[in-house]
Amino acid sequence: MALDEKQEVESHLEDIEPSDGIFPDDRKLQQYGNLFFLLQTEPRHIANLCRHVSLTEIDTLLQTVMFTLYGNQYESREEHLLLTMFQSVLSNQFEQINDFNSLLRANTPVSRMMTTYTRRGPGQSYIKSVLSERINNLIEHKDLNLEINPLKVYEQMIKKLEEENKSLPEDLPRSVTSEVAAANPDVQAIIAPRIKMLMEIANSFLQTIIDSIEQTPYGIRWICKQIRSLTKRKYVDCSEFAICTLIGGFFFLRFVNPAIVTPQAYMLVEGIPGKHPRRTLTLIAKVLQNLVNKPTYLKEEYMIMLNPFVESNKQRLNKFLMELCEVGDFYESLEMDQYMALSKKDLVINITLNEIYNTHALLVQHQEELAASEKSHLRILLDEVGPAPPQVSRKENKTIELPLFSRWETPIQDLATALLYDNSVTQNDILYMETKSIFVQIIRSTPKMAERGLIDLFQIAEAAATSKDATLVRKGIKVKEMLRELEDASVIDPKDGYKLMTEEVTQELAHLGNLREIVTNEIQSLESVYKTICDHNNYLRSQLDSYKAYLQNVRQQTVKDGSSGFGSSIIKVGDKEKKPTKVKALGPYKFTHAQLERDGIIVESNVPENRRQNIFFIFTSPIPGTFIIALHYKGRDAAILEMDLKLDDLLEKQQDNVISLDLEYVQLNAD
Repeated sequence: MALDEKQEVESHLEDIEPSDGIFPDDRKLQQYGNLFFLLQTEPRHIANLCRHVSLTEIDTLLQTVMFTLYGNQYESREEHLLLTMFQSVLSNQFEQINDFNSLLRANTPVSRMMTTYTRRGPGQSYIKSVLSERINNLIEHKDLNLEINPLKVYEQMIKKLEEENKSLPEDLPRSVTSEVAAANPDVQAIIAPRIKMLMEIANSFLQTIIDSIEQTPYGIRWICKQIRSLTKRKYVDCSEFAICTLIGGFFFLRFVNPAIVTPQAYMLVEGIPGKHPRRTLTLIAKVLQNLVNKPTYLKEEYMIMLNPFVESNKQRLNKFLMELCEVGDFYESLEMDQYMALSKKDLVINITLNEIYNTHALLVQHQEELAASEKSHLRILLDEVGPAPPQVSRKENKTIELPLFSRWETPIQDLATALLYDNSVTQNDILYMETKSIFVQIIRSTPKMAERGLIDLFQIAEAAATSKDATLVRKGIKVKEMLRELEDASVIDPKDGYKLMTEEVTQELAHLGNLREIVTNEIQSLESVYKTICDHNNYLRSQLDSYKAYLQNVRQQTVKDGSSGFGSSIIKVGDKEKKPTKVKALGPYKFTHAQLERDGIIVESNVPENRRQNIFFIFTSPIPGTFIIALHYKGRDAAILEMDLKLDDLLEKQQDNVISLDLEYVQLNAD
């Protein structure tokens, strides 16, 4: 919603407290806090629920999940938990659909979920930073007509001829078929330069997107990586081109293209673009879509004219889509985040009553599919919280701050439990992912295992299982058993040396190597900053020591002289101690503006020339080391300005090479 729309809606709202019986009491809030903590930290429940709700229910649920349950969109823990939910949902999609051409294309809860995910903050920031300038430059040319549909071009040409000549030539009928329009020489002459310009614009959009790969949000790239990995496992003989059609289907068709076609909905432009720019943006989106799709997906015949651009950029785009997938996993950091979450006392979400009640109602409705076991934590919490209250009116739909905390103070023990636990549909995917993670851990802890060149997973598992390190032995034995399970499930094949898993482990290690280099550089940078801070701190300490030595010297000198500048002191007279009288204040001493200016005390004056003769200064020293400077104007009793000045202040200015003392109206020489 745009800001002006939000303000318009807000102006019609009334702040009315919920009526009695609508707002949950403290006990109910605690139960909801337990329930939503479980839903947030164990995404398998939401993933399972998304597979069971209807299309009419999914959008409301997704709004709650994407923007409320995981509403802290730039916090790594919530982002990673949300992505594990995608891992489950995508795995299920690949298991359930056997027709490759239908994968991730139909209007399903999964496709709606992927589209909604791209609307989160990081995705929208990317779209704005990458596409905003390009789109705004295009829509500035309001009269630039790049229509290439021959039938529409013919109709526009006929309309223009009628306006100019008031009639049509006999050889140009008003209504023709697409084929006749395409064969018209005048139409072809109009379209030819437009095709060239469209290709140039499409190329500029494509180049901008390719150049921005490092700005692409991690979550978007991680989903692309999962699509590639799942496709390779499900369709062993699948070509790279076919894999790229699925990745591009998500990245372009669900993420980039909607923003190009309707930039006003993404607040990339002010207002709705004009007719011609709007059509041009649609054509650009179609070109990008044709780059992603197979040729058989081409719907409009006139788009064939742009095929030279599509063919010449296909490899370039596929390279970009494969590079999008080159990101590391987050499972190790997620486990630590989960431990940290259990110790947090301020874990909260801002959620409306209707979001709570709607989610509660859906959980109860699908309780048997989500938590069949009576010992399930979700089942226990749903039984405790009871039936779901009905939806409240808009005026009573108050947003509350719901504290989240665990009913069971036990952290998640392993990756499989964290992701799915009892979901047999995608158990093989979870096993595969955990096996890969353990191999990465083994190789990172003993790099010599992979120094011989090609990684041999079986040899690495065997070496770990027979090593002298007890931790490595446990991991080695466990990963050998997991390899056997994956072989039995036909997920991996020992005949090809576990080729697919070896490739993924190698890619993960390469990424971690780059990550280590980045961390090393950051450490060096921080060490440099720390050294600078330490040097400055040493300088300040030396200054402090100098001031202390100076003050000590003043005190000693004062005692030797038999007087004190700090009140009174005890001195001896014969055998008796006598308290001397306090030092008298010095001043006041009066100086005119002209005197101080002549003696070089005033280095700069803002007082007008005709008033300087009426200005004079009074200097007093109530105690040694302290001075009061008062600026007066003749005829006025009270001083215009007074400044309390310490000798230490003057010494510090001298140390810092500050030669002037600002008295607002005049600048005095500090020396």
